[in-house]
Amino acid sequence: MKIQMVDLKGQYEKIKEEVNAGIQEVISNTQFIKGPQIKSFEDALAKELQVNHVIACANGTDALQIAMMALDLKPGDEIILPVFTYVATAEVIALLGLTPVMVDVDPNTFCINTDLIESKISPKTKAIVPVHLFGQCANMDEIMAIAQKHNLFVIEDTAQAIGAVYTFKNGEKKGAGCMGTIGTTSFFPSKNLGCYGDGGALMTNDENLAKKIRMICNHGQSIQYVHDVIGVNSRLDSMQAAILNAKLPHLKSYETARNQAANWYDEILGNHPLVSIPERNSQSTHVFHQYTLKLKTPQGFEGNFRDEVRKKLAEKGIPSMVYYPIELHKQKAFSPFWDGKENFPVSEELCASVLSLPMHTEMNLEMSQFICGLVIEAIHDVQSIMNR
Repeated sequence: MKIQMVDLKGQYEKIKEEVNAGIQEVISNTQFIKGPQIKSFEDALAKELQVNHVIACANGTDALQIAMMALDLKPGDEIILPVFTYVATAEVIALLGLTPVMVDVDPNTFCINTDLIESKISPKTKAIVPVHLFGQCANMDEIMAIAQKHNLFVIEDTAQAIGAVYTFKNGEKKGAGCMGTIGTTSFFPSKNLGCYGDGGALMTNDENLAKKIRMICNHGQSIQYVHDVIGVNSRLDSMQAAILNAKLPHLKSYETARNQAANWYDEILGNHPLVSIPERNSQSTHVFHQYTLKLKTPQGFEGNFRDEVRKKLAEKGIPSMVYYPIELHKQKAFSPFWDGKENFPVSEELCASVLSLPMHTEMNLEMSQFICGLVIEAIHDVQSIMNR
């Protein structure tokens, strides 16, 4: 059985008529930039997420940068973020001359540990960037309460969790990216809602912020050749918008398929003594951008048990990924922001133990059983070598 981490071709085959029609429409009207597909997608996504404004841009990294620019953050301002995240979250902070302040994460949900946030707040702190990692929301009750108490902005990094819904303790439900000051997301091809190139968007309920974001995306202008703010050139092209328009109506069914695949994994791997399956946050739905488990190292094993299991899986034709192998604070690029003394024990443990298995909309029971069988076999193989 041919196994892939993500099966974009299989997904395309099911919706090829809608996708091809959308692409052909763009080619026929030749409005490759700023075509009508952009607004129709923004409006449709805003309706889907139940947020007032969606502004499309070139990619998810740009979305984060533009959000910080729109909030008039200045060099030296401090931004709190989880240390266990993709580099883009911190990259744009440093790029703008801001200071990333890293916080360890919850060992079960992998999202920022809200119990540690207030200890990192200083007079220079201006914003919190929660990352809704792997498909479920961070603890937004606590994050929003802390932000309100300290008058901080909240910029949600929703690149991996679009479509997830968070239920606040008062019963109110809101979508990922629609709770804070600004939400950001990515439409990279492998995302739950992905185009066939690069793409991103920002979400907000604030009309004035939406206008400013739109200007920043377009060279700081709302009227051609009249530049009111410093901006960038960051836009979603019409072809990608057409593809997203074709895929958006399927977003909920994609989520259902991913959850079914996750349930199969859970059922088969959940009782294995060396496997810790992903924990669901009871207040958030999970859209399973990744199915990320933790492997427990057997007593007496020398070396990295996860890495050895992954090698065995590769030999058996099963792809896997490690998100993320190096802690953010140990990356050379971020050495200026780490004193070399502070430890982030949870993130360090996760970097050594997490493993993401294939996860996509085309998974079926047979495929899941096949993968799980080889995962269990690979674990046994590595243990056997250890016991020789």
